[in-house]
Amino acid sequence: MASYVIIAEKGVRTTGGRPLGKPVKIALAQINTTVGDFAGNVERILHYARCAQERGADLVVFPELALCGYPPRDLMEKPEFVNRCESELERLAGLLPDVPALVGYVRSSRAKQGKPAVDAAALLHRGTVVLDYVKILLPFYDVFDESRYFEPGNAQAVYELAGYRLGVTICEDAWNDKHFWKKPLYARDPVEETVRGGANLLLNIASSPYNTDKIQLRHDMLKAIATARGVPVVYVNQVGGNDQLVFDGSSMAFNERGELAARAKSFEEDLVVFDTTGLSWEIHPGPESEVEEVYRALLLGTRDYVTKCGFKKVIVGLSGGIDSSLVATIAADALGPENMTGVGMPGPYSSPGSIRDAQALARNLGIDFRVIPISPIFETYLTTLDPVFGSAPRDVTEENIQARIRGTVLMGLSNKFAALVLSTGNKSELAVGYCTLYGDMAGGLAVIADVPKTMVYKLARYVNRAGERIPQACLEKAPSAELRPDQTDQDTLPPYDILDTILKAYIEENLSAREITERYRLDPSLVRETICRVNRAEYKRQQAPPTLKVTAKAFGIGRRYPIAQKFCD
Repeated sequence: MASYVIIAEKGVRTTGGRPLGKPVKIALAQINTTVGDFAGNVERILHYARCAQERGADLVVFPELALCGYPPRDLMEKPEFVNRCESELERLAGLLPDVPALVGYVRSSRAKQGKPAVDAAALLHRGTVVLDYVKILLPFYDVFDESRYFEPGNAQAVYELAGYRLGVTICEDAWNDKHFWKKPLYARDPVEETVRGGANLLLNIASSPYNTDKIQLRHDMLKAIATARGVPVVYVNQVGGNDQLVFDGSSMAFNERGELAARAKSFEEDLVVFDTTGLSWEIHPGPESEVEEVYRALLLGTRDYVTKCGFKKVIVGLSGGIDSSLVATIAADALGPENMTGVGMPGPYSSPGSIRDAQALARNLGIDFRVIPISPIFETYLTTLDPVFGSAPRDVTEENIQARIRGTVLMGLSNKFAALVLSTGNKSELAVGYCTLYGDMAGGLAVIADVPKTMVYKLARYVNRAGERIPQACLEKAPSAELRPDQTDQDTLPPYDILDTILKAYIEENLSAREITERYRLDPSLVRETICRVNRAEYKRQQAPPTLKVTAKAFGIGRRYPIAQKFCD
């Protein structure tokens, strides 16, 4: 049986769980933290706590693990990391203004058995910790591996403030409502237990990463909790990019009738106030479409990855194609055109239009553009290797050499000018291995490697909505790697709309070849061959740069497949 920690503010009276004190204002402080940057994270928390106090808030709520950053991953195995987080919490408590603050942090589990640390939330007021709650449900699926590091909590925590009994939960604790999910993952429902323990206002602090449909899913889930339980729900989510994960924020609050009463912006820091009187609602506008969501996620993920890793400038190889044009536009918007260099590297099979389109893109974006021809280098490679290759016919080997020359040129510029190379391959290509190791896969960040080709075109049209930035020719010409005469992608791949349908069904929905064939009425041999190509290309993907995750199942951190395996469905 779960136990409860109830800490009452002095002078507060309650009857039957209903508040008798004044209504409260709760500030939702949606902040962008960096893993391990304790000093920087503390300053951010203090800044937003002061803003909350200036706005008359009775409580300010921060995201999950706001003090140390999320996800800390194997830094959790370093005792000093946990110790530092505990000491910084103590320091923070002494610096906060006179407004209670709920802050996510890591501390020792203080247990003789089990994992050494816990994912916790501390309510700080007037220099002391007045409540400490430990996360109960630890996800271990997709990108999450929290049970690898944390010991789960057991006790519920309810805090009385101005007549409200605030029930505290952390992220996954709110994702197991049997009334909302067809098949709950856990035996316990911390939200239900907290309400049963007397809470009449729920607080959930989170670090929930973005993917398409996630913002609406959270909205529907939290609304269902508020409606079913008849209590207000306050949800505060992290915002920002940390490695491959992008956190959209989109913090929100619902009143006891399930009406949206407060909402923070998506993909940027924000502070909104939830007034329990219901007399004032603060709802900031969100993205108007899925395409806008994805674009803003890629902007945020690129900006934070580059800057949090200590870089200021980036380099993109510009082929005149749609993929590199989109990556360059994202980089220019995220970092400023002055911090981006485009490099055209025409080869023996490059069309005149390719460099012309790349130059036009560079002019439209206002970025520096350099041209470095690779044909002389390629001829030197062939002269060097022909005695070894002998009479073997020209094939994909020579195609890959061109791609690898380009990768070497970009990495040389990266080393010389301390600029991060952004690779330009999309998810459709990466899925079936239509990419070259140490060639077009070279770089420090794969910006659109979780973006299907069909979405690439939608994003390109989105950035052109107010005028041409990506040249129209890039959207109209047949996609081509230009590594042999008159080459197009469709010489090797099925049309992208068909390919993306198969890939989404197989990768994101885990459908079998038979199920995909029957659902979409596709050629069985095409479906089987596509799936086999996905499986064969695993060795390439595990050597790819980090990928910004924007779909439900991204290659990399969230998809862990063996390389040496023979299972094929």
